Amino acid sequence: MNRPVYVTDERLYHFIGEAIKEDIGDGDHSTLASVPADLKQRARLIVKHDCILAGVELAQEIFHYYDKSLEIEVMKNDGDQVKVGDIAFIVSGAARSILTMERLVLNCMQRMSGIATYTHRMVGLLADTKTRILDTRKTAPMFRMCEKWAVHIGGGQNHRFGLFDMIMLKDNHNDYAGGITKAVEATVKYLKENNKDLKIEVETRNLDEVKEALATNAVDIIMLDNMSLYEMTAAVELINGAAKVEASGGIAEDIVHEIAQTGVDYISSGAIIYSAPNIDLSLKAF
Repeated sequence: MNRPVYVTDERLYHFIGEAIKEDIGDGDHSTLASVPADLKQRARLIVKHDCILAGVELAQEIFHYYDKSLEIEVMKNDGDQVKVGDIAFIVSGAARSILTMERLVLNCMQRMSGIATYTHRMVGLLADTKTRILDTRKTAPMFRMCEKWAVHIGGGQNHRFGLFDMIMLKDNHNDYAGGITKAVEATVKYLKENNKDLKIEVETRNLDEVKEALATNAVDIIMLDNMSLYEMTAAVELINGAAKVEASGGIAEDIVHEIAQTGVDYISSGAIIYSAPNIDLSLKAF
């Protein structure tokens, strides 16, 4: 599976480097005290819950960042549907390196596999529709790259990565600016003056605001925030293809298909990240 564009070497190595510093401090003294420096060993990554596996590529990067001599034999790849007892990979080499990187690898893979699994389930609920599942910026600080990567692995679509790669005028922006029209006009002016080509999304709370956003003729995506199914259906008819339509707010599994049937292009869900349970994985010597 190809990496998303935001998984750059710079971001990847910065994340891994800082995570290692956080965990090791001035040394993994448990390992240094008890395990001979020249001992070679191997361990296998065991799946303990059925899931969509995620983080295998990241695990390889973590192991090799710390110790380039480690060898990794991959049996299961990111995005694979795995079951209890499956072996994802075997890592071989310096026992000290394997032990010191064990928890960082497991923490990342358990979280990413949980998100990928939840995302996959939500995407599956919409398999017979044209609606796509989007993620949000409701991510853990410093772990966003990995969480959004997991959404990608699970079949979801990534929304903007951060505040810099798309304009999203939410209710507070619009209220502070004096309304949707003023907020959009100021945004168009700002983008032109700064020579930036960014899509503009506007959050709307009712059909009147939908009409106002449409009237600007400058909005790429109109978000329908916490609207009823009736209002969403009416909004889609009003917009009539003039902009993409995103449903947001209180999205639950039991109503996601009904929301898709209103004709929206996207359903954004923060829950696919922040409500996803960790998947139990284990790295065991053998």
